Amino acid sequence: MSKKILIWLMVAIFLTTVSPAGAQQPAKVPRIGRLSGASLSATAARIKAFRQGLRDLGYVEGKNISIEYRFAEGKRDRLPGLAAELVYLKVDIIVTAGPPATRAAKEATNTIPIVMTNEADPVGTGFIASLARPGGNITGLSTLAPELGGKRLEILKEVVPKASRVAVLGTSTAPGYAQVLKEIELAAGAFKVQLQYLDVLDPKDIETTFRAAKKKGADAILTLNSPILQSHRAQIAELAIKNRLPAIYYNSLYVEDGGLMYYGVNITDLDRRAATFVDKILKGRTPADLPVEQAMKFEFIINLKAAKAIGLTIPPNVLVRAQKVIQ
Repeated sequence: MSKKILIWLMVAIFLTTVSPAGAQQPAKVPRIGRLSGASLSATAARIKAFRQGLRDLGYVEGKNISIEYRFAEGKRDRLPGLAAELVYLKVDIIVTAGPPATRAAKEATNTIPIVMTNEADPVGTGFIASLARPGGNITGLSTLAPELGGKRLEILKEVVPKASRVAVLGTSTAPGYAQVLKEIELAAGAFKVQLQYLDVLDPKDIETTFRAAKKKGADAILTLNSPILQSHRAQIAELAIKNRLPAIYYNSLYVEDGGLMYYGVNITDLDRRAATFVDKILKGRTPADLPVEQAMKFEFIINLKAAKAIGLTIPPNVLVRAQKVIQ
């Protein structure tokens, strides 16, 4: 057998022994975009929960999935540009952390799937057609629970039994505002509490709001969902203590920043659950047909340092119900 024929025979044997799978290109690693209006430090716990949710489903960042993070650092006007960056990078899915981020992503693309992590009223804001059938490229999780406003007022009355006037801080343009007020008004009637509505439409209104609360004789403070209040939560917590006003907040981060109490949705649990939507979409499901889920876990947090600062004693029957107590 000639040398030339032997070489061709060896090549033929090699080609017939290489499996089709072995000849395929490496599998594409999915790329997820995570868009937030806050900073990395402010959302660290949420990101950790999201990563854990992915790991529970077999996704390990840097190995079989990659994540592009974009933070607006509290500057909401940066969100459209950051959303455009993620679209330019051709991410497979955009995961949003709050209504402003979802709005920016929605305006940037109507084809890339968007997973919301915590939208107060996704139908009312026009993000989806309905919870059961979102209908577009957006799905995820909703925090819509108007009844929580009444529950927070109930807790305030337990902590401050003599409270007869409660100042309600919110932003009238925020999602779900009217529904939450309706629930609080029902609870106020039951507890014989007079409400003082204080509309915060600009950061400069915050100090004015507290002066108005004190002038009208408010005994306590209750905050509603508001991007403005959320961005200035440390200032609000400080003013509440300075004015010796017991307060219960809409978001747990207020308590981490020195506020007195929080009762509501466990936000980090929503981030963990958002990973399941990412998994389903990567496996072929479309956002239009993935029902939006609502909050399932709630938490009660008390900051005893804040209580001491305003000279307040938390009743033992209330303290024992807290999942977390900050000493």
